[in-house]
Amino acid sequence: MRGYHREDGLYEIEGRVVDSKAYPIEIDERGRLAPGEYIHDMWVRLVIDDDLVVRDVVAVTDRSPYAVCPEAAAAMRAVVGEQIKAGWSMRVKDLLGGAKSCTHLMELLLPLATTAYQTLSTVRSQRPDVLDKRGRPVKLDSCYAYASHRDVARRRWPEFHESQAAEATPKPG
Repeated sequence: MRGYHREDGLYEIEGRVVDSKAYPIEIDERGRLAPGEYIHDMWVRLVIDDDLVVRDVVAVTDRSPYAVCPEAAAAMRAVVGEQIKAGWSMRVKDLLGGAKSCTHLMELLLPLATTAYQTLSTVRSQRPDVLDKRGRPVKLDSCYAYASHRDVARRRWPEFHESQAAEATPKPG
C-alpha cells in the first residue's frame, strides 16, 4: 500500500497483492506453476480528493488462476463517487461482493482506505474536528487510542474524557 500527492492536488492510493507457493502446483487453465511463480498479481489504484471521495479507480489483474479473472477489474468502477468514511467496508462489499467482482481486488479496497487516511492525515489534522449531532468528535471511541477513557482523549478532548473508574463501575440491571 502506498499513497501519493499528485501535482493536480488529488491523491493516488495504490495497493498490490501477489501470492505464490514455495512448491510447484497445478492450476487448471495455467498448468504447472514453478515454486515462486505468481498465482495472483493484482493491483488497485484509487484517485481521491482531500475529502476522501473516490474520483477514479484503476484495477489490473496481471496474473490469475483463470483467464476470465481480469474481466472483473472493470467492476471496481462502482466505487467512483463513494467517500471513504465510516461504513466504507460494508459499502464496498455491498457494491462488489460475491460474483459482482473479484474478491481479491475488492478486498484490496479495505486497507486502501486506511492508507488513504494515513496519506491525508497531515491535511486532515489541520481541519477542525468533525462533530456528531451531540457535538462530540466523531473520532472519539473510533479506535483503541481514541477511547473516551484513554489519555489521548483526555489530552485532545478534555471536555469529553471519561474516567476509566466510571466506566468500570457495574451498571445496575
